[in-house]
Amino acid sequence: MGMKVKEVADLVGISVRTLHHYDAIGLLVPDRTTEAGYRLYSGENIADLQQILFFRELGFPLSKIREIINSPNFDRQEALILHRQMLLEKRQRLDKMLETLNKTIRHMKGEITMTDKEKFEGFDFSHNPYEQEARERWGDAAVDTANAKISALSKEAKAALSTEMATIYRKLAELRHDSPASRDAQMAIKEWYDYLNANFGSYSPDAFRNLGEMYVDDARFTKNIDKFGEGLAVFMRDAMAVFAETNG
Repeated sequence: MGMKVKEVADLVGISVRTLHHYDAIGLLVPDRTTEAGYRLYSGENIADLQQILFFRELGFPLSKIREIINSPNFDRQEALILHRQMLLEKRQRLDKMLETLNKTIRHMKGEITMTDKEKFEGFDFSHNPYEQEARERWGDAAVDTANAKISALSKEAKAALSTEMATIYRKLAELRHDSPASRDAQMAIKEWYDYLNANFGSYSPDAFRNLGEMYVDDARFTKNIDKFGEGLAVFMRDAMAVFAETNG
């Protein structure tokens, strides 16, 4: 019979809106649609969705995933083997970062001494899984400008940027149950706007709004942002939209 969109969303843990978007762009089109307009997903659709989410976890943009899975040469088993290889590589890097984190905690307790170089083992700023998607959305010039700024920074300066970003996220997380249009929320989201413009290129209010939409549309962004507080990505999207409307 097939599964309805809400059933698939609940099964997988993604939003109905995401599935509608995948349908609209031709990435995951349900095998059937009822006369009443309900999308019905087949077992084959579910298998394709698993592939799509593996690719997303590895940082592939939607346009590239669509190109891959719609290719007549696409082999699902070969793709799964590739996913496994790439996830193992990602796990190795995360294991190294966890090792660095544990050593840093011991260093702070006075149990060991770390060199400055050891404090940054596992970090890799040479590869950004979001870069291709950013290029497609905002163009090469904006991304190249941001990359040039980041590349020119020392490791210490990059760490300071990460700390500043986390501070802003925590401040926004404390406000996430308030109205995104409130004075405090708009002051905090302006800090985020100023931070992005100071460090990652030039964002117009409209581009800022579009970025906020990505925080919710892209499960990777939502997962990372919501580590600071469940629902933060949605709150930031709404606050960024209010900011853009007020300052556009």
